[in-house]
Amino acid sequence: MARLKDKYNDEIIPALKEKFQYDNIMEVPKIVKIVVNMGLGEAIANPKALDAAISDMTQITGQKPIVTKAKKSVAAFKVREGMSIGCKVTLRGDRMYEFCDRLVSVALPRVRDFKGISPKAFDGRGNYTLGLKEQLIFPEIEYDKIDKIRGLEVCFVTSAKTDEEAKELLRLIGMPFAK
Repeated sequence: MARLKDKYNDEIIPALKEKFQYDNIMEVPKIVKIVVNMGLGEAIANPKALDAAISDMTQITGQKPIVTKAKKSVAAFKVREGMSIGCKVTLRGDRMYEFCDRLVSVALPRVRDFKGISPKAFDGRGNYTLGLKEQLIFPEIEYDKIDKIRGLEVCFVTSAKTDEEAKELLRLIGMPFAK
């Protein structure tokens, strides 16, 4: 079983239950899924960029991403409906906990000039989105083998009803929120 899942069951559930006075263990918020998304505007002119992004995301998450397509045509961006413009992975279960553990304990400390992540990126319903400027912070990516530095976003979808509950859950998991 994932190390973070054990920590959640042994330490985080009792701490959240005590802080928010939950009666039932099923009321305690948990991470439902993590969605890792990489938008590629350059894929319009360079279709090979999509292949490189897919291989990078496969290495980072351990799961093959799906290709996202444009929903609308936008003439200003030279995008037509149905064009491939990105890729995403939805992680659940043990893979989700493993990814979250690697993100918090290995990848985020490798960010240059890191002062913590913004506590303001909650959506009002208990979900948190984190933007990363480069994929190189993950140890699975070899610096010599990448063609271009690409950013990605990681969205934590929780079962929390409020942002305060979700923030406390992520803080107990080990997310380094800025003061």
